[in-house]
Amino acid sequence: MDRLIIKEIKLRLVLVIAFIFSVFTTSSISAQEYTLSFKILNDLTNSPIENVQISLSPCSCGGVTDANGVFELKLQQDTYTAVVSYVGYSTLETEVNLNEDKTFQLKLREEQQQLSEVVLNAKRISERLETAQMGAVKLAPAQLKKMPAALGEVDVLRSMTLLPGVNNAGEVSNGLSVRGGSLDQNLVLYDYAPVFNPTHLFGLFSVFTPEALGSIDLYRANIPARYGGRTTSVLDVKVRNPYVDKLKLSGGIGLVSSRLSLETPLIKDKLFLYAGTRGGFTDFLLPLFSKRLKNTKARFYDHTIKLLYLPTDKDQISFTNFFSTDFYQLDLIAKIENVNAESNQYDFKTFNNTLQWTHTFNDDSNLRTVFVLSNYTPKTLFPEMDRDNVIAYESQINFASIFSEYGKKVNENLNYYVGIQGNRYKIKPGKLDPGTSEGILPVLLDEETSYEVSAYTNFTWKPFEPLSLSGGLRFTNFTFVGPYTAATFNENTGEIINTTTFDDGEKVKSYNALEPRLGLNLKLDQNTSLKVSYARLNQYLQNIYNATTPLPTSRWKTSDVNIAPQTSNSYSIGLYQNILNNAVELGVESYYRNSENNLTYKPGADFFLEEFVERDLVQAKGEAYGVEFSLTKPKGKINGWVNYTWSRSFLKTESERLADRVNNNQWYPSDFDRPHVFNSTINLEGSKYNTLSFNFTAQTGRPYTTANGYFDIEDIDVPIFLERNNVRLKTYHRLDLSWKVNYSKKLNRRWAGDWTFTIYNVYARKNQYNVYYTQRSGDANANIFRGSPLGSYELTIMNSPIFSLTYNFVFD
Repeated sequence: MDRLIIKEIKLRLVLVIAFIFSVFTTSSISAQEYTLSFKILNDLTNSPIENVQISLSPCSCGGVTDANGVFELKLQQDTYTAVVSYVGYSTLETEVNLNEDKTFQLKLREEQQQLSEVVLNAKRISERLETAQMGAVKLAPAQLKKMPAALGEVDVLRSMTLLPGVNNAGEVSNGLSVRGGSLDQNLVLYDYAPVFNPTHLFGLFSVFTPEALGSIDLYRANIPARYGGRTTSVLDVKVRNPYVDKLKLSGGIGLVSSRLSLETPLIKDKLFLYAGTRGGFTDFLLPLFSKRLKNTKARFYDHTIKLLYLPTDKDQISFTNFFSTDFYQLDLIAKIENVNAESNQYDFKTFNNTLQWTHTFNDDSNLRTVFVLSNYTPKTLFPEMDRDNVIAYESQINFASIFSEYGKKVNENLNYYVGIQGNRYKIKPGKLDPGTSEGILPVLLDEETSYEVSAYTNFTWKPFEPLSLSGGLRFTNFTFVGPYTAATFNENTGEIINTTTFDDGEKVKSYNALEPRLGLNLKLDQNTSLKVSYARLNQYLQNIYNATTPLPTSRWKTSDVNIAPQTSNSYSIGLYQNILNNAVELGVESYYRNSENNLTYKPGADFFLEEFVERDLVQAKGEAYGVEFSLTKPKGKINGWVNYTWSRSFLKTESERLADRVNNNQWYPSDFDRPHVFNSTINLEGSKYNTLSFNFTAQTGRPYTTANGYFDIEDIDVPIFLERNNVRLKTYHRLDLSWKVNYSKKLNRRWAGDWTFTIYNVYARKNQYNVYYTQRSGDANANIFRGSPLGSYELTIMNSPIFSLTYNFVFD
C-alpha cells in the first residue's frame, strides 16, 4: 500500500515537472524575437525614401526610415499589421507573420491627395518613446494644413508658436523665441541655407511656401552635432523632392496672397523639377483691419525652385534656389535721428542657393556633400518730407558654406555620422546714402570677414533594450580676419585710447570651442519613457538692436577682439507616456540653460552707423528655465493638443563701470521672458467635406522699460531710467478659426479643390504691441495721468478680426 502511494506521488511529481517544463518551453518559444526589416523605394525611380513612417500593430510600435530608406527592429514572434505611409505618397498596408528574420522591400507610388493620421502617430511613437533625441519636434506638411493661420495661409513659424516653449516677440515679429532665447539665437535653415529674416508681412507669414515643404524639424535640447552656430535651437526645413511621372499643379488664390506650384519630369526617370511661387499685395486691406494701419503699405514675393537629377541608382544631385523679397511702409517705428521723414520704408531681400550630392555606397552607408550660398540684404528707406529725395540705409550678410558628411549604419543598434564644415561670413554693417540731401553725410562702414571651420561626429546606440543613447561632439575654430581696425578702450572712461589696423586676410582674433551633446532614453515600459539630455553650444554671429533702433535697422555682428562668442549649457529631463491605446500622448519636459556673453545694449546706447559698435554694447550672463506640459490626441474626428509652459528668462551684467551697468548689475527679465503660456488647438473633422479648426493662445505680456522718475531741464521733462524691463504689457490672448470645405464632387478626374475661410483674432482682442510716453501740455486728462508731466499711451495693431478666404487647388 505504501509502495502504491509512493508511486502515485512520484507520478504526480513527474506530471507537475513536465507541466512546468512545458510552460517554460512555450513561454520561451513565444518570447522568441526576430528581426523585421523594411526597405522603402520610390515606385518611379527605385531610389530610397527617407523619413517614411512605419506603424505596426498590435504592438503600437513603429519608426521612420533612414537616408537609405531602411528601418528595422526586433519583435516577438507574432502576426503584425504594418502600415507604411509618407506625405504625398499612397499608403501601403501589409500583414507580417513574423516567425523568422524577414525583410520587406516595398515601393510607394506618389499620390498628391493624402492626409493620413498614421503620419503623426508613427512619428510620435518613434521619436518620443523610442529614440534618445530630446526636445525634437517633427511636423509633416499634412499636419500644418490642419492648423488655423492668419489670412488663410498655413504657416511653419505660426504653427511652431503653438508648441510648448516656442513664442514670438509680439504681433509684429520676424522670428521665434525658443525657451526664452532671443530671435538671433535660433538657426533657421531652408534646404541647408540659413534664412536671416524668415517672415513676410510683419511676421504674419513665414517665407516658406506650403507646397514646397518636405519636412520640418525643430531641435530644442540635445541638438545633433551636424548643427552649430546658435545657442538655443535649430529649425531645419527641407524642400520636397519632386519625384513625379507627370505634370502636377497646385496652389491657392486668396485675398492676401496667391501661390502656384509646379512639379514635372524633365527627363524621364532622370531629371525632375519643382517650382513654386507666391505673392501678396495688401495695401488696400490693412486699413480695414486697423485705423492705425491707414498709412501702412505691404507687398511680398517669394519663389522656390528645385532640380533633382538621378545620374545613377546610387547618386542624387539636387539644386535649390530660393528668393524672397518684402517691401512695407510703417509709421509705427521710431524715426532715425536727423532724418526728417514721415514714415519708414523697409525692403528686405534673401537670395539662397544650395547644391547637394548624395552618394549611396550600399544599404548601410552614404556620403552627402552640400555647398551653400546665402545673401541677405535689408534696406531702410526714408522719404524726406516736402522733398523728392529718399535717404537709403543698407546692410548685407553674405554667407558661404561647404560640408561633407559620411553616415553608416553598423547594425540595428548602432549608427553614426562624421563630417567637416567650413563657413565664411562677409558682413557689410551699414551704408548710408543721403541722395540729394545736403544736411546728411554719406557713411560707409568697413566690411567684416570671418571663417568658421568645424569637425563633428554623432552616434545613436542601443546597448540593451530599455536604454538608447544619442551622443555627439563638435569642434569649431572661428577666425576673424582683416582688413579691420580694432579699438582699445579705457576701462574707467570707456573712451578709445588706441586703434590697431589689420591688413587684408590677417588674423585679428581666433576662438576654439568644443561642443559635446548627449541624450539618454530609458523606456520604463512599453508606453512610457524617461529622457535626459545635455548640450553645449557656441554662437559667433549676433543681431544687435535696442529700444531706439528697431529690428529692421538692427546690425549683424560676428565675434571679434572685444566681443566674445556666446556660449550656453542646456540641461533637460522629460517624461513621456502614451495612454488609452496610444490615442492620447502626455509629455512633461523641464529644462535649464545658463549662458555667457549675451549681447545687450548699454544704457543710452545708439549704435546706428556707429564705427566701433562695441562701445555701446555689454555682454551679459543669462539664465532660462521652465517646465512644459503637453497633451496630444493625434487621431480621430476630434483631434488636437493642449500645452502649458511655465518658464523664466533673465539677464545680468557684471560691468565695473557704473555707466555700463544694466539694472545696476542685478538680474532682470529678458525681452522674451514669458512666465505663463497656454496653447490649445482643436480640429473637428466631422465629415470628409468639412473641417473646423480652432486655435487659442494666451501668455503673460512681454516686459518693457518704464521711467522710474523724471527731472526738468529748461522746461522739458526728461525721464530717468534706472531699471530695465521693470513692468509688463497686458496679458496677450487670441482665438483663431479656420473652416475648410472640400468639394463633394471633383470638377474632373485630375482636378481637386477646396475653400478655406479663416478668422484671425475672432473676438477682436486689442492686444498691446507697445507702451510709449510723451510730454503732456496743459491740464488735459490730469485725473488719468495723476499729475505726471509724461503721458503714457498704448499701441495696438491687430485690434479687429482679420477675415480671409482662399481657394486651394491641385491638378494631377
